[in-house]
This record gives sequence, C-alpha cells and structure tokens, in this order.
Amino acid sequence: MAQWSEAGAGSIRSAGMSHSEVPGIDVEAVTAWLEINVEGALGPFEFHQIAGGHSNLTFRVTGRDGARFVLRRPPLGHLLASAHDVGREHRIISALAGSAVPVAPVVGMCADVEVTGAPFYVMGFVDGIVARTAEIARSALTVESRSSASASLVDTLAALHAIEPASVGLDDLGRHEQYIARQLRRWYGQYDAQHTHRVPDLERAHDLLADRIPEQGPARIVHGDYRLDNCMVDASGSLMAVLDWEICTLGDPLADLGLLMVYWTGPGDAGNAWRDSPTMIEGFWDRADVADR
Repeated sequence: MAQWSEAGAGSIRSAGMSHSEVPGIDVEAVTAWLEINVEGALGPFEFHQIAGGHSNLTFRVTGRDGARFVLRRPPLGHLLASAHDVGREHRIISALAGSAVPVAPVVGMCADVEVTGAPFYVMGFVDGIVARTAEIARSALTVESRSSASASLVDTLAALHAIEPASVGLDDLGRHEQYIARQLRRWYGQYDAQHTHRVPDLERAHDLLADRIPEQGPARIVHGDYRLDNCMVDASGSLMAVLDWEICTLGDPLADLGLLMVYWTGPGDAGNAWRDSPTMIEGFWDRADVADR
C-alpha cells in the first residue's frame, strides 16, 4: 500500500494534453524521452504530482502497462538554484545505490532543458509508506511498527554518516570544514538582506549559536533535511528509501541529528510548532530515546 502525500487534483493522462495541462511537464516531449531512455517505459503515461511547492516537483508516472516511475524536476519559478540541482541529487542517489542507505533506484537523467524547461531525473517507484501526518501513521503502521520505524530511522542516519564520502565518489560534494559556521552565516545573511524589520530574538539566537559551535570532526555526507516524512518505510516500520536529497552536502553529521530533534515530537514530549507530527502517537519513541539511540 502506497501512502504518498499527494498534491494536486487527481491523475492526469498524457494522451492529447498540452504542456500547460501538466505544470512543469511537457507531456509529449517527456513521453518521447521516457520511451527512448528508460527501459520498460511505455506510453501514453499518467502524470500525478505527489510533492511540490518550494521543493523539487515530484511526479508519479504510470505507463500504459501499469509500470510506475517517479520523475523529479526543479520547482517552477526562480528559486535558489543550488537547492534545486536535480543533477546533483541524481549523482548522490546513484552514488549511494548498493550502500547501507536505501535509496530509490535511478533509471534515467535528462540534462537537456529543451525537453521540459528544466533538467529532470527518473527513479523506479518504491511502493511504501510516507508517514507525513499522524492520520497516515495511525492507519498504516501498528504500534509495534512505529517503534521499529523509530529505530530504523536512526540506524539509517548512522549508516549514512558512517560512509566515507570518498568511498562512494562524493569527496568533492562540498567543503569539508566549518559546516555549522557556514550555515549560520548563510541563514543570517539571508535574514539581514531581506528583513523588513529587525527581530531581536532571532539576532540574539544567532549570536548564542555562533558562540557555541562545536568542534567539527571529519566531514560526512549530511542529508540536510532528515526526518520521518522524508523517508519511506514498509508496514513493519523498516526503512525502504531515504527521499529528498536536494540539499545534501558534506559537513558535520551532528547537524542532521539536531534537525531530526527539531522535527521529532514523541508521545511523551512537550509539543512544538509541528502540531500534526506523526511521531506524537503511541508507539513512536520520545525525543530522548531517539537521541540515545
């Protein structure tokens, strides 16, 4: 049972459609490219948007024989290019294939922006559960499998951080040193350049963090947005695939742990800003248990 959080209205058939009817997809050109470049892809195709907004757009693509694929392309509009480099994302997932970190199989990459206005890549469809809300987690996962998902999420993150970047050809993915300091400079620089009024609490938080940057060890592969709803699990709670690698780089692995703690609210934890966090229901671990693991 697939539990994707789907955006948009229903499946969109490719037959006879213009580019404007599937935002971000030139149906005729993409259909031709898929049939030539992706083994087993037979049109006409249905395109169903399953994630979007400010992240890379994600479409489920279903061929006439029922074979399913996933297509990723940058969001529409002019946004931060470095955060939506699908060629980079394709490289990372390809490098991690066969490692201890489960990823969807990559089956094609199109760098020709003439096909649909932007580069895109195609993965095999992984049929699993993306627990974006408490409702999905409650209906798709038992109490026992929620505990297993808690463990599997942490163990997979540890497996990612155990990989020597050079061993999978990613040693040049980013700078190795001062990751946290660079992140703080970038975030504060964006605020400083775009604010409409000063926010003293934010500025004070920046100063407190900047004064307490821990010493960084060897650079590791940092996912950058690691949380439960950016992963896919099976009904037993075992992690099937880590998704959304668009801001992955090299840096301090503690940053991934810190961000996971920001998003994670266990059933016994005090609440935070994410009020519909799936991890708040029975079976998921509390934040301290996740950190201990």
